[in-house]
Parts: sequence; structure tokens; C-alpha cells
Amino acid sequence: MVLNRVTYRRRLSYNTKSNKTRQNKTPGGKLVMLHSTKKTQLSKCGDCKCELRGVPAMRPSKMVNLSKSVKTVPRTYGGTKCGCCVRNRIVRAFLIEEQKIVAKVLKAQAAKK
Repeated sequence: MVLNRVTYRRRLSYNTKSNKTRQNKTPGGKLVMLHSTKKTQLSKCGDCKCELRGVPAMRPSKMVNLSKSVKTVPRTYGGTKCGCCVRNRIVRAFLIEEQKIVAKVLKAQAAKK
């Protein structure tokens, strides 16, 4: 009876998240360990935590090699916040400015009286 014992192929000898492996048989009939990469997650919006469209799901080491136009969306806060949250921020800022103007006008009218 043949024992099919396999060992890690890299220096890290512990079963950690970064050292996940699977067994594979080579064409020569030898059983070897293949290291698998971590699963990727889609980028999430900083405000509502929904998944961002237009941004690829890749590991950070792969993202470094991509151009900026691939990693982001051509918009304010593109690649970090979703379109709905950006729209809400713009509307909120506009309404706050409007509120300040109205308060200033009311104060000026009260001063005239």
C-alpha cells in the first residue's frame, strides 16, 4: 500500500488563511499541493455598504497594476461611494446653503423693522 503524503511547497508550514491548498495529480502521476489564492470581494460604498458597480473585484496586489480609469468611476467620490450617496450629499449641501441664505434674509428683514 502506497501512502500519498504531500507537504507544503512554501516555507509557511501552518494552516492559515493565506496558506490554503488543494491536492492535484500531475500528468506524471505524482500528487502535489497547489496553493490557492484568496477569494476577492467587491468594493463597497463607504456610506450605505452596497456593492460598487464599475470597480473590479481583485486582490490589492493585482489592483496596483491596473490604470486609474479601470479602478474608479469618473465621478466625484468615484470608486468609494455609490451614485445615490453622492447625489444625497450634493442635495444635502445645496439645501444647507439655501437654509443659510434664507436665515440671512429673515435676519435682514427683522433688522429693518
